[in-house]
Amino acid sequence: MTTDPLAQAEERIRANDPKAALAALTAAVKAKPANPKLRIFMAQLLCVLGQWERAHTQLNVVADMDAEAGPMREMVGYALRCELLRAAVFAGRRSPMVFGQPDEWMAVLIESLLQASQGEAALSVELAERAFEAAPATRGRINGAPFEWIADADSRLGPVLEAMINGRYYWIPFSRLASVSIDAPSDLRDRVWLPAKLSFANGGEAIAMIPTRYPGSEASADGAIQMAARTDWIDLGQARFAGLGQRVLVTDEGEHDMLGVRLIEMDVDG
Repeated sequence: MTTDPLAQAEERIRANDPKAALAALTAAVKAKPANPKLRIFMAQLLCVLGQWERAHTQLNVVADMDAEAGPMREMVGYALRCELLRAAVFAGRRSPMVFGQPDEWMAVLIESLLQASQGEAALSVELAERAFEAAPATRGRINGAPFEWIADADSRLGPVLEAMINGRYYWIPFSRLASVSIDAPSDLRDRVWLPAKLSFANGGEAIAMIPTRYPGSEASADGAIQMAARTDWIDLGQARFAGLGQRVLVTDEGEHDMLGVRLIEMDVDG
C-alpha cells in the first residue's frame, strides 16, 4: 500500500470508503496547504459526506487562492443551501418550489410528505396514490430507448424530478419538461449533483443541478451509498419504497441508474 496521502485518498475513493479517504486527504492538505487542487478535492469529498459547511469553508479558501475558483464556490454554495432546504422538505417542514402554477396533484403529493412526517402513514399513502393517478403520463425516450411513462423509483417523488436552479430547490413534473440533458460524470462532485440542461415544454430553458443521491444518503454508514455506487430501498409499506444512494428512474420498460442517464426527451404536443 502506498504511503502518499493523496494516493491513499484516491485509493479509498475507488474502494467507496469516503471517510477513510477524508482522513488521508486531510494529511495531504496539511502537508501542502497552499495546493488549491487538494482543497477542491477535499471540498468535493466533504460534500459526499454531507459536511456542507466544511465544504463551503474549503471553497472559500480556494477562491482566496485563485480568483478563477469564485464561480465554483458560488455554484456549490447554492447547492449546499438547497441541500438544507431539501432535507426540510423530506422531513415535512418545508415545501419545494414548483415552476409556474402548481397542478393540484403536485400539492397533494407534497401534502403526503407532510402527513408522513406527522405519523399519518395511511393518509400519506392515500394522498400519494391520488397524486400518482392524477399526474399525466408522458411519452418519450431515455438514452434513446422509448417509454410510455417515466417516474422516479422513489415512491415519495414518482412523477417529479428534483432540481436545483439558481440557488432554489424545485420539484418539476416530468410532464412539464421537453428534455433533460445530463453531463457525463467527470469528478467526485457528480456523485452528489449532476449538472444538467433542462428544456421545458413551454419553450424555456434552465441550467440545473440534479441530486444524484436520495436525501439522507450522505449520513449512511455505508460508503457505497454515500458514493452513489449503490441503491438501497426502505420499505414504507403498501408497495411503497424510499431510496438511499444513487437515484433510479423507472419507465414502463425498465430502470435506469442516474449516473448512466445522458438524455431524456419528452414527446411534447404542439
